[in-house]
Amino acid sequence: MQNKVLILDFGSQYTQLIARRVRELSIFCEIHPFHNIPVNVSTFKAVILSGSPFSVRSEDAPHPDLSAIRNKIPLLGVCYGAQYLAHFNGGEVAPSNTREYGRARLTKVEKHLFLKDIPLQSQVWMSHSDTIKKLPKNAMQLASTQDVANAAYVMDDDMSFGIQFHPEVYHSSDGKQLLQNFLVSIAGITPDWTSDAFVDTTIDRLKEQLGDDKVILGLSGGVDSSVAAILLHKAIGANLHCIFVNNGLLRKNEFSDVLVQYEHMGLNVKGVDATMAFLSQLEGVSDPETKRKIIGRVFVEVFDEEANKVEGAKWLAQGTIYPDVIESISVNGPSATIKSHHNVGGLPDFMKLNVVEPLNMLFKDEVRRVGASLKMSPAILGRHPFPGPGLAIRILGDITQEKVTMLQEADAIFIQGLRDHDLYDDVWQAGVMLLPVQSVGVMGDERTYEKCVALRAVTSTDGMTADWVHLPYEFLQEISNQIINRVPGINRVVYDISSKPPATIEWE
Repeated sequence: MQNKVLILDFGSQYTQLIARRVRELSIFCEIHPFHNIPVNVSTFKAVILSGSPFSVRSEDAPHPDLSAIRNKIPLLGVCYGAQYLAHFNGGEVAPSNTREYGRARLTKVEKHLFLKDIPLQSQVWMSHSDTIKKLPKNAMQLASTQDVANAAYVMDDDMSFGIQFHPEVYHSSDGKQLLQNFLVSIAGITPDWTSDAFVDTTIDRLKEQLGDDKVILGLSGGVDSSVAAILLHKAIGANLHCIFVNNGLLRKNEFSDVLVQYEHMGLNVKGVDATMAFLSQLEGVSDPETKRKIIGRVFVEVFDEEANKVEGAKWLAQGTIYPDVIESISVNGPSATIKSHHNVGGLPDFMKLNVVEPLNMLFKDEVRRVGASLKMSPAILGRHPFPGPGLAIRILGDITQEKVTMLQEADAIFIQGLRDHDLYDDVWQAGVMLLPVQSVGVMGDERTYEKCVALRAVTSTDGMTADWVHLPYEFLQEISNQIINRVPGINRVVYDISSKPPATIEWE
């Protein structure tokens, strides 16, 4: 693949947004930490330097060797990237006289291919405390705002560009146009990366990589593992052996319902009910990270036992997607990591299998588009994401069968309600949290002292950021009544109106 872009991550919270905007232009891109630049950069037709929480003036500022890129490959520095190019090439970067955060408008736009179709007064998004006071001698100013003289510039005979605003943020109204100008008009990249093209190239690659080998895939019922399964099925057919483990923490009837779905897809699937193995190990455990580790460990033990029954298996397939990879890589890189991803990049030593991850360069919405190209059922592709540890991280505190059953019933009412009111597809992810809280209630002539649950519904593109959904009050009232009346042990329902960040989508 030659039509691709390298994004060097300096730790910006917006780095993944850059990748997403590039992908929206039908151009493939990869994110790499600034200190781990690919050895062969000639496979990339353009490079983008991200923003950063660092200042180029600080002693610990990221300072990678760009000699293999500068003047050889079209280069775009964004925010810190622009300041980096200026500072280390004879320009001057200094603290801003005023805070430069939020919306601004371009008051000067020079005629240049880089700024084609970018009008005066175009809104841009600033987020920096330093500013470029003086450009390098070989640089030319291209755009300004009222407060930022060098909002955009070009140097290296039209090979290197810098912008002090963020085109990847939606608040930059012409950001997509600017990225298109740089990548298509200047770098000469052909925007031909589509879901259909991905399907064709991936199936061919899997055929070559796997040959006649047997592959084991752990299915979860979710979009990622299901799309991975169909890609592998088209590549190797009956040599794909799928295992669907019931950890006892799935949604109501999910184990049986999903197995039926997979049978209709023509997949070779074995269902394994390991409810007791998981619940017995989780007994008395309240710490969220400990619960995750126990579930991960028991899953590997159950899965390994079943995998050993597939004679001659050489590969383990996983539905890992790109945000998982980025977050895991960043553990040793510049960006902060919220939680570890045990399913990325490897297996315990005792599982002597090679790993194949056909989706590990895709974002969630891209996975759905690939599934549509494969003619998969909209019911599967539109399914809300569901956490790997299942309801264990939606039960705050220790896990018991009683609590699991209670939560399954409440969750089923909420999800079915969303479907019945045509709200399901307007929500990216929804679920119910069982809180370690009891409160006084009144039912008839009796006082109760029972559990409280929280409803959670968010909108998102890929789960990296999310906002709470403004569900109708009448709907929330109906769901609250149904849960309290139908689920013994619950007498109070609340609605979570927190966004991510600062909260997370799940509660644990």
